[in-house]
Amino acid sequence: MTLITNFIALFVESAPYLLLGMFIAGVIHHWVPRTAVEKVLGQKGSVVNAAFIGAPLPLCSCSVIPVAMGVRRSGASKASTASFLVATPETGVDSIGITYALMGPVMTIIRPIAAISSAIITGFVIAIWGNEEASPQTLQPAKKCCHSHAQETPTLSWREKAIGVFTYGFDKLLADFMRWLLIGLFFAALIVTFVPANWMASYGSGPFAMLLMVLISIPMYICATASTPIAVGLLMAGISPGAALVFMLTGPATNIATLMVIKNELGKRELYLYLIALISSALAAGLLVDYLFTTFDWSLALDHGEHSDMQSFLYNASAVILAGLMLRQLVSSWWSGRSAVSA
Repeated sequence: MTLITNFIALFVESAPYLLLGMFIAGVIHHWVPRTAVEKVLGQKGSVVNAAFIGAPLPLCSCSVIPVAMGVRRSGASKASTASFLVATPETGVDSIGITYALMGPVMTIIRPIAAISSAIITGFVIAIWGNEEASPQTLQPAKKCCHSHAQETPTLSWREKAIGVFTYGFDKLLADFMRWLLIGLFFAALIVTFVPANWMASYGSGPFAMLLMVLISIPMYICATASTPIAVGLLMAGISPGAALVFMLTGPATNIATLMVIKNELGKRELYLYLIALISSALAAGLLVDYLFTTFDWSLALDHGEHSDMQSFLYNASAVILAGLMLRQLVSSWWSGRSAVSA
C-alpha cells in the first residue's frame, strides 16, 4: 500500500503544474505565431534565449513537458528545446523563493546560475553534434481540433482559438505523453518507497556522492520546488552543498518521462547528448561549489521545510481533473480500437 500511496501523492503533487503546462502549450500553439517562435528559439544562438526564458518560469518537470512539446512543434530548434527543458524545471521564481527560505542567500544565487549554465551547455552540445530536422508534428495536420499554424491564421476566430487552446493542450498533447508520465511517476514512487534518504546521505561528499545523486535522481519525478526540502534533508544528514546542487539540477531535468519525450520529439542521438551534457555540467557545478565553500568557508542557513501544499484543495481538485482527462483518453482509445475491430 505504501507504493500506491506514494504514487497517488506524486500524482496529486504534479497535477496542478501539469494542467498549467498543458494550458500554456495550448496558448503557444494557437496564439503565438510560428514565425515568432522560430525567430526566438529556432536558431543555434537561441539556446541562450531559451535558457533565460525558461529559468524564471514556475514550471516543474511535469508541466514543462507539454510546454516544450508545444514550443518544438511550433518551430523551435532541437537545441533551444533542450535548453528550455533543462533551465525551466531546474529553477523558477517559486523554487528560488523556497531555496532562499530553506538554504539562505548563497545557494539562492548559485542555483539559477548553475541551472542557466547547464541549459546553455546542453543546448550548444545538441546544436553542434545533434541532427536538426523539423518536428514530424509540424509537417502534417494535427488530428481532431488541433490546427496547424498555417491553417489557423487567419481563418480561426477568437472563440475558435480559445477552444483550440483546451482541445490541443488537454487532448492531443495529453494523449502523446500520458503513458510516459504515468511510467515516470511509478518509478518515482518506487524510489521514494524503497530508497531511504539516509542511505543517499551516508556517502557524504566528493565525486562518488555526486554520481550517486545522479543515479538516484534520473528515475525520480520531482520538481525544483519539491526537490529543495529533500536536498535540505540530505544536507542536514551530511551531504555536501555540491552534491545537493547536483541532485537539484539533475532531479527535475532527467526524470524518465522527460527523457522519453526527448527521445520521441528530438531523437535518440539527442537524448544521449542531452544526458551527457547535463550530467557533466551538473557534476562540474557541484565540484566547483564544494571548492568554493571550502576555500571561502561559506555556510548555508538550513531550515527543513515541508511541501505541504499537496494537501490543499487546489492540488486535490487538479488531481481529480487530470485523472478524469486521462480516463477519457483511455475510454476514447478503447472505443476507437473496438470500432476499428468491428469495422
